[in-house]
Amino acid sequence: MTTPTSRRAVLAVAAGTAALAGCGSSDDKKSSAASGTPSPAETSPPVAAAPNTPTPSSAPTGSSAPAQGDVLAKTSDIPVGGGKVFAAKKVVVTQPEEGTFKAFSAICTHQGCTVKDVAGGTINCPCHGSKYRVADASVAAGPAPRPLPSERITVENGSIHLA
Repeated sequence: MTTPTSRRAVLAVAAGTAALAGCGSSDDKKSSAASGTPSPAETSPPVAAAPNTPTPSSAPTGSSAPAQGDVLAKTSDIPVGGGKVFAAKKVVVTQPEEGTFKAFSAICTHQGCTVKDVAGGTINCPCHGSKYRVADASVAAGPAPRPLPSERITVENGSIHLA
């Protein structure tokens, strides 16, 4: 005796088949023609790059990029005993004592939120209240399970560079 197939099982197989059909190569004209649904490659017009447009990985002609990475801030922008969050770069820079600069990931180790600010000697996450010490990014208050990972920076001529 066979068991009747449930509607849920049929729908699951149909959804899986549809998902796999979307994974086929664009060179497979038979499968898209047989299904009656054109593939994205068949319906999308070709995209041409604009002439003389530099790619994101190439520097514009005539520029002289510094040996270090991006300039994050001037050393005078980072308060002693505090720090500053650079959310766009996903990094936080601290100055635990005068002239000592440290950098850490700005992504909380609890659930991946970006830390919000540096105040009261801690780097603070707004999502669930985790706090990290400015000196070494160790956990001062949970629920964060581990410290923020260190990031590499260089300090040169009063500027802090992301390495």
